[in-house]
Amino acid sequence: MPPSTGPTRPTRPTRSTGPTEPTGQAGPVGKGGRSRSARPAPTALIDISHRLRPRDYTIAALLDEHTTLTTDQITTVLFTSITTCQHRLNDLRGIRFIDRFLRNRPGQPNPACWVPGMLSARYAALARDEHPPNHRQLQDRQDRICASPTLLHLLAVNDFFITLLSHARQHPNTGLRRWWSERRTAAAFGQRIHPDGHGVWADGDAETGFFLELDRGTEPVGRLIDKLAAQRRLRAAGGPAYPVLFVLPTRAREQHLHHRLADQPEPTLVVATTSPEAARDPGRLRGLHGPAGPVWRVAGNGRHRLRLADLPGEHGEPGPLNPAAPQPLDDPLRLLDPP
Repeated sequence: MPPSTGPTRPTRPTRSTGPTEPTGQAGPVGKGGRSRSARPAPTALIDISHRLRPRDYTIAALLDEHTTLTTDQITTVLFTSITTCQHRLNDLRGIRFIDRFLRNRPGQPNPACWVPGMLSARYAALARDEHPPNHRQLQDRQDRICASPTLLHLLAVNDFFITLLSHARQHPNTGLRRWWSERRTAAAFGQRIHPDGHGVWADGDAETGFFLELDRGTEPVGRLIDKLAAQRRLRAAGGPAYPVLFVLPTRAREQHLHHRLADQPEPTLVVATTSPEAARDPGRLRGLHGPAGPVWRVAGNGRHRLRLADLPGEHGEPGPLNPAAPQPLDDPLRLLDPP
């Protein structure tokens, strides 16, 4: 918001989403103390369209779908250098395409969290043929993300999928064919389920969809098992036969969950689990320690662990509660190589 030039009434402090950063060199100062080279902030996509590239539109789409991503996460997927990434993100912030916030926590990492700006939010909404948000609506959305008590959980969920995208960059025969947020997953499956996310992973000729439940150890194990009831009802109503993945904070909690699952009736779902200790097991193949690798223990299958692409599952037939196999528009990086 441009500062008021009125001499009598004090202006309200402007909202800041992070430390002030220079966005360009100021020109000579003219009358009224304003730079003669200063230009009004862009308010329309056509004002900045000549400065945007496919990678920038991809950033806009990812932030719109997944709420917020850190600088490291965006670097991992779209850049080869964090310095280059930082420069580009700050450039995009300078033209109001995206924005950011820093939530200071003494003694803990304080990553920059990037969120949609006015123009990227406008782009994402118009691309879906929806009405774009106004300034107040976007401000409320940004502040809600910053104030969210589940921000760390959201970043951890996004990091799971970012790791898969990173694996795909290094292994050409693999790919994350679909990555849906909790909100979009719930909508696609008729609000029958509310997992933390949904994806479809491919490795060579093998492909499997999955529902993700990322556990931070803040609720009883029984609550995790209770979530499977809705999954069973979805499956019975025509939903896909996708495995439910539990990412657990410790191997002890993983063992506890498997003991509880053994007491359940004959399973109609494939449930697989992993934990940080499984990913760090020195006996596993080098380069496959992430979620794409052989770190998944299937309930009822002993201690043997499978690769993500080897987990049993089927897309099934399309229907009201089943989007079935992924389509090209589901590719989270589709805008990098438009048709």
